Amino acid sequence: MPSQKPIPCPARNRFGRNVLKLRKDQELTQESLAEKVGISVRYTQSIEAGEYWPALPTLLKLRKALCASWEEMFRGCGE
Repeated sequence: MPSQKPIPCPARNRFGRNVLKLRKDQELTQESLAEKVGISVRYTQSIEAGEYWPALPTLLKLRKALCASWEEMFRGCGE
């Protein structure tokens, strides 16, 4: 991960909130989601905080782990 945080982005923040909601709906902890996806807990926290967009392979794993549709994951990101 880069040493400094990226500039805030409303779409990234919205995506992070969506991931957080989906994770809680599945009753997963950040630790269990990170394990399912194969990423660190810190990276999971960064995604939920809207700091980073995950790469496509990570997005695919997140979607599967959260049992979510693309629409659910990206709801409100284009507004």
